[in-house]
Amino acid sequence: MSSEESEFKHTEAGLIPEEWRISTLSELATKITKGTTPTTIGGRFVDNGINFVKVESLNDDGTISKEKFMHIDEETNELLSRSKLQINDLLYSIAGTIGRVSIVTGDILPANTNQAVAIIRPNLGKINLHYLRYALVNPKLKNYLLSKVVHAVQANLSLTEIGNCPIPIPKPREQQSIAKILSGLDSKIELNKQMNKTLEAIGQAVFRRWFVDFEFPNEEGKPYKSSGGEMDSSDFGEKPHRWNLKPFSEVIAVNPPRKLEKNVIAKKVEMSDLNPWQPWIESWGKDNYKSGSRFKNGDTLFARITPCLENGKTALVSFLGENEVAFGSTEFIVLSPKNIRSSYFILYLVISRELRGSAVLSMTGSSGRQRVPNDFFDNFVIAVPPDELLRKYDSFVAPMFEKITNNTRESQSLIAIRDNLLPRLMSGKIRVPVSKENMETS
Repeated sequence: MSSEESEFKHTEAGLIPEEWRISTLSELATKITKGTTPTTIGGRFVDNGINFVKVESLNDDGTISKEKFMHIDEETNELLSRSKLQINDLLYSIAGTIGRVSIVTGDILPANTNQAVAIIRPNLGKINLHYLRYALVNPKLKNYLLSKVVHAVQANLSLTEIGNCPIPIPKPREQQSIAKILSGLDSKIELNKQMNKTLEAIGQAVFRRWFVDFEFPNEEGKPYKSSGGEMDSSDFGEKPHRWNLKPFSEVIAVNPPRKLEKNVIAKKVEMSDLNPWQPWIESWGKDNYKSGSRFKNGDTLFARITPCLENGKTALVSFLGENEVAFGSTEFIVLSPKNIRSSYFILYLVISRELRGSAVLSMTGSSGRQRVPNDFFDNFVIAVPPDELLRKYDSFVAPMFEKITNNTRESQSLIAIRDNLLPRLMSGKIRVPVSKENMETS
């Protein structure tokens, strides 16, 4: 990459190199449309069927969360024929949360969407698909579109304004080179994310095998229960012989008091920093001292409110410095090692469907904003494993979480590099050498 000397010109999209041109998005697309809520035209949602993509399914990183899809039947899909999705469509959120952009891939098809998501079908003879996506997430263009938002019941961006959006157009080979650089960074970030999910899933599977199914290795290294290990009956189900039943809060600290000095800049975690079923924190903000839940490394943050509880928002804290205490929302319950000293055991225990199912039943408060009370943990009884088994579990899981932490830190660095490069590449302030495979006529 180089910062080439180049003549620049003023455009609606800002300063761009003289040889680049500007096209509106409508000139680069064969179709710009949006969907409809199925029930308003006589359609219906079903438990299983054709994927129905909502804004909540679109992630800031350009991926699409399949677990957040709703579903419609074939008849409803035909009623919504205008908004049937095709491979390589760009989805742009235009209501509520504005500006999330994702590419439709074949693995989610057949699919449809609603009126909060614009469908942009690029003319791939005129624009590189990935270059266009990066152009739309470029802060300058995103801010341009945000300036066109109408605020009524909720923020809303019209299809007309999207179609009028000015897109800087370098020659095709430079589009491809720009997209290749940014896609390379995103691919490594996504690889780290998937690797972390796999490692976390292994830890969760071993937890269930050992502490739910009670098939931990016995003295001979064989699965305890299926190898004839002695089991005791109790009011709470079977448990291994000599494992004690204890209330959760007796062996694991719930919201332990922590000292945080006033008038200092401290790390702060918001509910949005926790990702479903991803038990580590990737980001955090900084703010002046505030009251809230106090936590340190090794603590688990448990979201107590709906819908965060149902979405599985839980995280193990590992990003703080030595002896550093941070604070977060009072909607977190902080869980810390006590008699049970394994942070990993605590994490996977509160992720388990057994605990979460009981927590949901304990919730109090108004509909849509219910909370798990602190005393839930006084009443939830667990079978306490022996310390030796917990140490063995930690020795198995700890290296995986060390890898998770390293991957996360690397991804944070890559995200910073990408976010720094993107606006400079999209404005021509940094020019990229064109590789031989991208040498094509413009």
